[in-house]
Parts: sequence; C-alpha cells; structure tokens
Amino acid sequence: MSAQRMTLELRRKLANVGRGRLGRQLRLATGLIALAIPLSGCGTGALWDKFLAKDDTFVDEPADKLYNEGLYLMNQRKDPKAASKKFEEVDRQHPYSDWARKSLLMSAYAFYNAGDYDSCIGAATRYVTLHPGSPDAAYAQYLIAASHYDQIPDITRDQGRTEKATAALEEVIRKYPTSEYAVSAKAKLEGARDQLAGREMNVGRYYMEKRDYTAAINRFKTVVTRYQTTRHVEEALARLTEAYMAIGIVGEAQTAAAVLGHNFPDSRWYQDAYNLVKSGGVEPSENTSSYISKAFKKLGLG
Repeated sequence: MSAQRMTLELRRKLANVGRGRLGRQLRLATGLIALAIPLSGCGTGALWDKFLAKDDTFVDEPADKLYNEGLYLMNQRKDPKAASKKFEEVDRQHPYSDWARKSLLMSAYAFYNAGDYDSCIGAATRYVTLHPGSPDAAYAQYLIAASHYDQIPDITRDQGRTEKATAALEEVIRKYPTSEYAVSAKAKLEGARDQLAGREMNVGRYYMEKRDYTAAINRFKTVVTRYQTTRHVEEALARLTEAYMAIGIVGEAQTAAAVLGHNFPDSRWYQDAYNLVKSGGVEPSENTSSYISKAFKKLGLG
C-alpha cells in the first residue's frame, strides 16, 4: 500500500472525530505518520496493516495459565530460570491478584533453585514486606536466610555474608518459632555461628604466632563469650590459658583451665591447659568474677 493511500485511509477513520481538540491532535499525528512512512521503505504495507488491525499482541494471559506454566517449567522441565520469568509475568500482568502473591513466592523459590541468590533475596524480601501476615511469610523469610547461608565463605575470607545469614536465621526463629522452618533455621544457625567462631580462632592463632598475646586474647575472648556452644570453645579456653600465662595474668589462666576442665573434662585441650598451669606452679582454679566463668554460668554450663 502506498503512503498516499495509507494517509487517506487514516483520514477517513478520523472523519467522525469532530473538530475539537482531539481532532486537531489526531490530524497532527496523521501528518507526522505521513512524513514517517516513506522512511520505512517497502515494509510499510505490513506495518500499516498492523496499525489498522485489532492488536492482540499485548493481551494479558490468564494468571492461572502463567502460574501453571511456571510450575511445569519448575517441576517437569527442571528449568528454574524460565519458571521465574513466568512467575514474574504473573506479577507484572496481574499485580493485585492472589495469583501474583503466590507467584512472588514461587519466583523467590525458583531463583533460589537457580542459584540466583540475590534475586531470591529481593523477591522474598518483597513478599515479606507486602504480605507479612501471610502463612507463607515464614517460608519467604527462610529463603532469605538460606540464600545468605549458602554463600558463606571459608574462614579465611570476610564473614559479612555469614553475619547476614546469622541475622536472617535468628529472624526466622524469633518471628516464626512454631513454624516448620524454625527447626531447620536453628540447625543452620549453629553452622553459621561455628563459622564465625572459626574465623575468630583463625585470626587468634595468627596473633599467637606473632606473640601478640593481647590481640590473640581478644579473639579467643569473643569465642568464649559469644560462641560457647560451638566446637571451637574448647580450644579457645586452652588458648586463653596459654596467652594469659605468657603475659603473667595467672589468675585468668587458672580460671580458663578450670572452666575447660569442668565443662570438657575429657578434652585433649584440657590436658594441655592443665599441664601448662601446673608448669607455672599453680592449679586450675575458677574465679567466679571472671568474664570466662560468667560466660558459662549465663548458659548454665558453668
């Protein structure tokens, strides 16, 4: 179809519009289209047919259809990335529907399965913000925590992600203590705390090798006062015994050895601590005013 015929056809459609403001705007648009059409070359016929025809290109798909397609891609095709796009499309096309709420959570789950943890955290955080009273809010919070937890680095690296995992896991336990996710969150929390304690021990050992005993004590003190339930606490008490003996604070060394022996009598670390204080001419003896003693009594371990 030629540009002239296309312009005439559009003017015919505008004939019933009237002489008002809308008519003037449309006539102006007609002129602009007439100028633009020659630039598109031989493809103008198809373009014009599209313009005049009823455009079904952007008709919304039913929410349940998109949602079920997402489930199929997730469960049958094992394609979480494609599934997440379907769930996001539900939210885009039907933003205030119940399907959108369900899809937002499924989108977070799909992102998690795809290993796209940042996107999972974003979607799950949005869900908790928009639907805090939903029965599924606990699961959304758990996905946030699990996404951080799965990215925990080894103890030689910065533990910022571990601290975020710890905070998010504690949030699950605090806000949803009776949910099925609280049990798993507690198990993961112990793993995250153990990682943080391991980091402190790693740095503390470094300072011990450098004979910077004060810096080393600060690291071992953190383990004893904050991470008493981790597997690192036995060594931390033994290292405190060693460091305090090295700088002549014998009372704290005796207390560290005594607390170690009381709580972990069969530990190989206790034997080392016991021998160390004995070599200094004293016995393990607990000073109940010491932070070491108080830390364990607070947990009912002392």
